Amino acid sequence: MKTYHIYIVRHGLTLANEEGIYIGRTDLPLSEGGKEELRDLMSKYEYPSVSKVYTSPLERAVQTAEILFEDREMVELDDLREMDFGVFEGCKAEELAKLDSYKAWLRGGLDNPPPNGESLRNMMVRCFTSLDTVIRDMMDEGITHSAVVTHSGIVCNMMSCFGLPKMPAMSFMCPPGFGYEVGVTAQMWQQGYCFEILRRIPDWSAVGSGNSGELLYDTDEEL
Repeated sequence: MKTYHIYIVRHGLTLANEEGIYIGRTDLPLSEGGKEELRDLMSKYEYPSVSKVYTSPLERAVQTAEILFEDREMVELDDLREMDFGVFEGCKAEELAKLDSYKAWLRGGLDNPPPNGESLRNMMVRCFTSLDTVIRDMMDEGITHSAVVTHSGIVCNMMSCFGLPKMPAMSFMCPPGFGYEVGVTAQMWQQGYCFEILRRIPDWSAVGSGNSGELLYDTDEEL
């Protein structure tokens, strides 16, 4: 049975990420440092060859796709956008720390959105919808290798909700420009809505903190 390979990749850094500011639906470009970091990754690691790239419509994801998967066919999917952080957009955690609404949101829960923002349940539905669109399109077009360029929250929840083996969402945090290769068959998706987690791409086990973003407080990850 044919296996479809999808490379799910987190976008590069923006100035807001570097400054620890919550950005979800806010449409910011990559920072100059973020672009340079991605180009540096391209020189150090071998990124997979793909036939098609599905990307969040937000500029930081589109720019990342253009750098990492140059000259590939690209399709923007609105459901790949990051969570809407509502009134917390554009703020730093330390600015919000004393707010009861912020404390309540940090307690978590599928139906506990930020004020005027998006619930985790709704974001998880979008994760399914976007994956279903990608996988069915690959099957229809006969594409066996594709990339998805999206946001940290989407990466973590896609992997946790639909990936095998099962692991908590936060265990799938990865540095900017990195991600995972997953494999799925028609039977796996149609009968169980799941995929197999195959490997990290590129392998970031040796990547340190600093400019890699591995240990950055990145509010694109606060899920």
